[in-house]
Amino acid sequence: MAGIYNYDGKNIWTYARVENNTTITGYRQTNGWARTRTVYFAMKFSKPFKSYGQKNYDGKQVYNGFWRKFDQTRNFPEIAGKNVKMYFDFTTSENEPIEIRLAISPASQANALENLEKETGNLSFDQIKEQAQEQWNKELGKIAIRGSEDTKINFYTAMYHTFINPTTYMDVNGEYKGLDQNTHKADTFTNYTTFSIWDTYRALHPFFNIIQPKRNNDMVQSMMAHYRQFSMKMLPIWSHYANDNWCMSGYHSVSVVADAIIKGNYSGDPHEALKACVETADKRDYEGIGYYIDKGYIPAEKNGTSVSNTLEYAYDDWAIAQLAKYLGENEVYNRFIRRSENWKNNFDKSTGFMRPRLQDGSFKADFNALSTHGQGFIEGNSWNYSFFVPQNPEELIKIMGGKKKFTSRLDELFTMHLPDEFFADTEDITREGIIGGYVHGNEPAHHVAYLYNWAGQPWKTQAQVRRILTMQYKATPDGLGGNDDTGQMSAWYILSSLGFYPVAPGSEDYALGSPAVDSAVLNLENGKTFSIEAIGQGPENVYVKKILLNGKEVKNFTLRHADIMNGGKLSFFMSAKAK
Repeated sequence: MAGIYNYDGKNIWTYARVENNTTITGYRQTNGWARTRTVYFAMKFSKPFKSYGQKNYDGKQVYNGFWRKFDQTRNFPEIAGKNVKMYFDFTTSENEPIEIRLAISPASQANALENLEKETGNLSFDQIKEQAQEQWNKELGKIAIRGSEDTKINFYTAMYHTFINPTTYMDVNGEYKGLDQNTHKADTFTNYTTFSIWDTYRALHPFFNIIQPKRNNDMVQSMMAHYRQFSMKMLPIWSHYANDNWCMSGYHSVSVVADAIIKGNYSGDPHEALKACVETADKRDYEGIGYYIDKGYIPAEKNGTSVSNTLEYAYDDWAIAQLAKYLGENEVYNRFIRRSENWKNNFDKSTGFMRPRLQDGSFKADFNALSTHGQGFIEGNSWNYSFFVPQNPEELIKIMGGKKKFTSRLDELFTMHLPDEFFADTEDITREGIIGGYVHGNEPAHHVAYLYNWAGQPWKTQAQVRRILTMQYKATPDGLGGNDDTGQMSAWYILSSLGFYPVAPGSEDYALGSPAVDSAVLNLENGKTFSIEAIGQGPENVYVKKILLNGKEVKNFTLRHADIMNGGKLSFFMSAKAK
């Protein structure tokens, strides 16, 4: 059957069954993003149809069997093929509408029919619409902000985007298809899929840990179910419809798991979760992990994204170490905290950049820090990835030559001009998604503006954060400076506009920046509220003179997770002048 995004070979098989003159059931299996994705459906018309038919666009089939005895093109109730389109004829009066109700299932046609009956019942279209609006307004009401009209449009659009994904992946009876392609039942949690974790571990899941902790707990439970069912015994890399499509690098589900447990937001067995993290991180035959373990880096000859993989594995290993420390697993902590230092092995002191390293230990000769092609990085270049040590900014600053040199390098990133040839090998980023050489439209540098805090110049964090909020998020149809990537871009906006950001998920600390809202009230699931106010807020007043938490001054530009979840008030005193 036709879809929004089709290409030759996508549809593996389609089946439709005419149950009666108002009801159709069936399924479609597709290849591609999830190679065994099967979606079952049930469809009901508000009025009986008088006839129906289909056309199969497969071309000549190698074997059509004895089904050829029948005329399958008209009023035939068993339809199967790769590319099928159907039509239905009704007797109607002029302008009479036909209402179609459709439900899907990951498990069976019977479940799709049950979903349809239980989720819509006898409700009218308008009643279902109102019900959906009420549910959305309840979720959007978890944060109430004051600000300009554009700020409110951007903010609540971003909240809508963050709540779309990940998606519920189970039926009303709790059943879903697992990684083993068998039917499983989620009795104690809501099962989720669509985990674009390379993007979303950075801000989306930390945002959920604040504003939707129960939902994020269910997502971690879903990741653990993925691990248990998977023949390779790994946590998800990019989970979608009972598949892992292996998109992007790192094993960042360990960050999501560690962040949730450390913040007290996991109802399962944390030691089993740690075991899953370790087993995933020790999968030697996955994208250079064996080399990473043995040599402390991935040789450029062995992997096209050797540098970014090493950097991302090092962060993930730090997250595992934090979880092990939290659980008192000292042996695991010591092993992974050592592995988290592997980022240093790709740092070239002679250039000050992260650089591909060959198997013999030498650095790759033909190096271009601006290029995104053939330099060992994915969706980024060395200018952006050289700052990817979110777990240890202090050591990064030291190795780059100290605070003065580090700040100068950050300044250059945000002010440089990229030549036109930079965009030749960059398929999904245009100049609109870039500030200087800082690529906000892709995620690896999303924490970078906050690193000025560690370099002793927090006013530059404040200025750059507000600049990014203004330039990369606009209340227009084309207002987002890049693919939203299942909510990460929007989560960055929400947290940054509230005035804080999780530079290293797995830590309870948030870096403070410059809020764009006039005020906000976070209505937390534990019944408490956390309020934020920006006193003296204005388009020019991007700098922070003073910060108070519950009346006490905050001088280290750090907010703790418990400070938020315990309720209270965070006050920013804004100014047009840098402190």
